[in-house]
Amino acid sequence: MLAFIPSDAGLLALQAGVVAAPRRAPETRLLTRLRSPVWAAIPIASIVGVIFAIRYVSDTATGLTYLALVAVPPLAAVALAWAMRGPPASRARTAVAIAVTALLFALAWGFHRSLVGGASAALLSALSCVTLGVLLATVAPPGWLKLGILAMAAADVWLVSSDLLQAPNATLIAAQPAGNLPQLQGELFGTVTMGYGDLFVAALLGAVLASNRSRQWQGALLTLVFAALFDLLFLAVSELPATVPVALAMIVLEVADRRARHRDRIPRPAPGLARSAPGHR
Repeated sequence: MLAFIPSDAGLLALQAGVVAAPRRAPETRLLTRLRSPVWAAIPIASIVGVIFAIRYVSDTATGLTYLALVAVPPLAAVALAWAMRGPPASRARTAVAIAVTALLFALAWGFHRSLVGGASAALLSALSCVTLGVLLATVAPPGWLKLGILAMAAADVWLVSSDLLQAPNATLIAAQPAGNLPQLQGELFGTVTMGYGDLFVAALLGAVLASNRSRQWQGALLTLVFAALFDLLFLAVSELPATVPVALAMIVLEVADRRARHRDRIPRPAPGLARSAPGHR
């Protein structure tokens, strides 16, 4: 088994990479008609709904395991073919996307007890989150989606601090599909696990920032830095809400943007008027 530090570093780098990956949400007539602030409730609903469903509805974890097994590979292929930054969508890119997805799935299945298998499964989950993030950013207004990210992080903190997350999360991670098929409902790399929602929220931030490539890279870097500092708390606790670093990165960028807009609105005196003001020579 890989030691904690490299295991944790691998998943943190994956989370930051998910922030950097999404393309700008496309404008289509169908998706424009579906645009509504209601979609911004999906992030918090996904974490709270899943946790309480696992706690109170039997076999929910098993159902989610098979749902991920069916849904994640196609979503990952869509990310490689369309939702990620890169060359324009084409038949060649689609063919490569399908081939890479099939290879990752084969590695995750054939080497499910190794680092290679764990890394392949985690990458498939991350790619699927990129597609979901871009689609949600297409139908949810950016401001509302930012509130959704904050709400998801707040719910994550509440669930962890109130000890409501640990048992359902362990049940979900332990759920194993038949035939040693890959577990795609969460990420296990070495000795560290990360929930699917922790990558989903990173994809949401990346999709919100995708219209400004520089801001998107800054968001990815801030997520990595905050996550590394935040994980120092593992010296005292065994579980942390990994959505928090993503929310912190978004807050820092939002504050910086607001300050920049405020500075741009402040009128500046013309140079000639400054020289002719009373008392100045």
